[in-house]
Amino acid sequence: MPQRTSSTESIVARTACRADLAGGTVDLWPLYLFHSAPVVVNVALGIHTLCNITPQAGSQIVLRSADTDKTDTFSNLDALIGAKRYSHALAAYLVKFFRPEGGFHMETHSESPAGAGISGSSALMIATTAALAEFTGRKLEPEGIREIAQNVEAQLIKVPTGCQDYYPALYGGVSAIHLLEDGIHREAIAVNTAELEQRFVLAYTGAPRQSGINNWEVFKAHIDGDKKVFRNFERITEIARGMHAALRSADWKGVGELLHDEWKLRKTNAPGISTPLIDRLIEASRRSGGIAAKVCGAGGGGCVIFFTAPEAKRRVETAIARAGGTVLQFQVESRGVTVERMKLGQ
Repeated sequence: MPQRTSSTESIVARTACRADLAGGTVDLWPLYLFHSAPVVVNVALGIHTLCNITPQAGSQIVLRSADTDKTDTFSNLDALIGAKRYSHALAAYLVKFFRPEGGFHMETHSESPAGAGISGSSALMIATTAALAEFTGRKLEPEGIREIAQNVEAQLIKVPTGCQDYYPALYGGVSAIHLLEDGIHREAIAVNTAELEQRFVLAYTGAPRQSGINNWEVFKAHIDGDKKVFRNFERITEIARGMHAALRSADWKGVGELLHDEWKLRKTNAPGISTPLIDRLIEASRRSGGIAAKVCGAGGGGCVIFFTAPEAKRRVETAIARAGGTVLQFQVESRGVTVERMKLGQ
């Protein structure tokens, strides 16, 4: 029977957020089953989420989100399960699934801005799932962690969730997520990360977005047989396959062209994917030597990723900041989820 973590140890799990380069939204089941050889290409970022679980004497459970300053306190597990509302719903839903024994204090933290579109919530789902699995003595393979995190997140946001967001958090690096009839297969793409970092800029618009809303509208249109959306998804799938090949061969000209092509298609899938500020940031980038750009995630706010020649990167960052964006560090995180046991008092 699984054993609870020692009362003298805490569990600390850390994961990375991501930027999606091509193929997003196709990763919603079952949409990818209707397209040929679909793939999503993304990169793990040096922007992290963290979950820390510390056992406590007694039965009290405290769930705290450090970045949002929200806390839930329950007298015991039954009280948590029976609660009607949660301030820290992400943590509460996962605790309901794992049902750990005894009291504990859980604190989570995300370095991602709110609603940034860089998968902060999904990365935190992975960190919290991995931490709770370790805390309760449940041995899970990476794919098992992904299934629990994705399914519980769907319960939380009440719309279908794509699978691509969880893989950068699990594995780090640059990934091609192949979506096939026999399952989901993650392939590490061998890329010179220094070159990649010299060519991309990441900026936050300051406006959170709700990916579930935009994705749900596109999902319904696809399932309802909207021919325009279907054709766009066919083309997005082609672009993603091309992006995969371009990154593998360090074809940077191709990467820029494909990023530009995907953004053009994205804007026709659903209203609200772009905003006046996003358009202004992209135009400012272009005038300063930027080659291409697209929103991260479903759009409507959040982050935008820009592609540029290395010699123009600083100019592009300055122009984006002057146009109202907040430039974030674009750094590739090579590590996947890490889980550590820490002696209390250290």
